[in-house]
Amino acid sequence: MARRTLPILKNLTHRPTPGPFLPKPDPNTRSVTYMPRPGDGAPRPVTLIPGDGIGPLVTNAVEQVMEAMHAPVYFERYDVHGDLKRVPTEVIESIRKNKVCLKGGLKTPVGGGVSSLNVQLRKELDLYASLVNCFNLPGLPTRHENVDIVVIRENTEGEYSGLEHEVVPGVVESLKVITKFCSERIAKYAFEYAYLNNRKKVTAVHKANIMKLADGLFLESCREIATKYPSIKYNEIIVDNCCMQLVSKPEQFDVMVTPNLYGNLVANTAAGIAGGTGVMPGGNVGADHAVFEQGASAGNVGNEKLWEQKKANPVALLLSSAMMLRHLQFPSFADRLETAVKRVISEGKYRTKDLGGVSTTQEVVDAVIANLD
Repeated sequence: MARRTLPILKNLTHRPTPGPFLPKPDPNTRSVTYMPRPGDGAPRPVTLIPGDGIGPLVTNAVEQVMEAMHAPVYFERYDVHGDLKRVPTEVIESIRKNKVCLKGGLKTPVGGGVSSLNVQLRKELDLYASLVNCFNLPGLPTRHENVDIVVIRENTEGEYSGLEHEVVPGVVESLKVITKFCSERIAKYAFEYAYLNNRKKVTAVHKANIMKLADGLFLESCREIATKYPSIKYNEIIVDNCCMQLVSKPEQFDVMVTPNLYGNLVANTAAGIAGGTGVMPGGNVGADHAVFEQGASAGNVGNEKLWEQKKANPVALLLSSAMMLRHLQFPSFADRLETAVKRVISEGKYRTKDLGGVSTTQEVVDAVIANLD
């Protein structure tokens, strides 16, 4: 009996080496995935916030692809815009109930008294970890090769604490808050991510040479957590040197863990190096909830011309939705979506303007759907 099943096991576990154009996998060489529990295939509700600017365009792209895949999710849509003073209560309640949200960009007014709804969401739901994956896509030419960086950013404190006041006319004080609790939990998340995803190194980004107490506490927390993961290399880099190293030799970085403001700068820089903000996925996660969106904040709302011409790049949010599917424990759907998107990018026929093409959003979506296995 054992001898007869050996060829079957070989077929189940064999993975073909992917070619440069990501050929469709042979169904006879499908690998073994996890064993689902009864009921795991039940459709899951996801809160959907189309947002501002190009947000409705790219979230609609995700809806079309999910429908074409018959993915086991359905969306509860809420119209929220960045000029609101607060995130509506019913939206918060929906995310608390569903545990998962997919959102387009929310425009944050510059100056004035309107606070960022993006920051409000993170604080209200305690989405303490932001994750942005910046990597080279096959077939998309970039200045640097072998880039595969994961930026994990503390999401709830630091310069984003919102503690500002005018001391006297013409003098404003803005407080940066760093706590041991938040620093330890983001460090633990970064090392746990590296451990579970077979990553080899975690780099802490800081400015402790100047902010000796605040960033010093962040580093102290990272060092303590690092001792619990001896198989993962740990190092530290000052944020200004980090930016220089990113643009000159980005392949040296693996997982990067940062306080709030530095993480925003590092993630957007890394995204620009690896192919642009239009193709980098990301999400924000806490103990109970997760919100998935375009990984790099630069350009997530776009401009009026992109919206009018319907030429926004949907790739970043499509890949973010693949992250969402994996988070929901639908790995085969995530794999199908990622493979289709990467195949379209690799073939090069359908690309939006930011990737050197002339395609519309809908043309890219149609191409992705046509490449779904």
